Amino acid sequence: MIDTDWRQDRIGSAHRGENPTVMRRLPSGFAAIGDRQFLPGYSVLLTDDPAVTRLSDLPRARRMAYLGDMERLAEAVERACRRLDPAFRRVNIEILGNTDPYLHAHIWPRYEWEPADQVRLPVWLYEEEDYWRGERHALAARHDGLRTAIGEELDALGGAA
Repeated sequence: MIDTDWRQDRIGSAHRGENPTVMRRLPSGFAAIGDRQFLPGYSVLLTDDPAVTRLSDLPRARRMAYLGDMERLAEAVERACRRLDPAFRRVNIEILGNTDPYLHAHIWPRYEWEPADQVRLPVWLYEEEDYWRGERHALAARHDGLRTAIGEELDALGGAA
């Protein structure tokens, strides 16, 4: 499903309509489903300006718009995941910026079925080879229903650009 060329410029490819992970254009950025789906529904809010590297780079009005879009995406993920999986627990929201230099927020759904030694820890502690690489947890056509559900929830919550 996913071509690797767009990954070199996720924001530019989103603006050009070439980023296959984008679910919706929001006022401050792009709601995208994550490349890795070991926690189904993982999504990312990408800024619409690749020069913005941190939240504090934005003027207050744009900052508040970004935070509003982040909250809206988190609620959409929560609603969709709760509807599709009764073991849904909550969402975790993170703005890290340690790997990709542009502003982006991670929306991680968490589930009761996660391994007992992982369920209460940050997702970044999941074993790299098993969860972060390979095809087993890569975004694929099997995630289309989840992607559609998150998009529908975003639409229901309003605020699309």
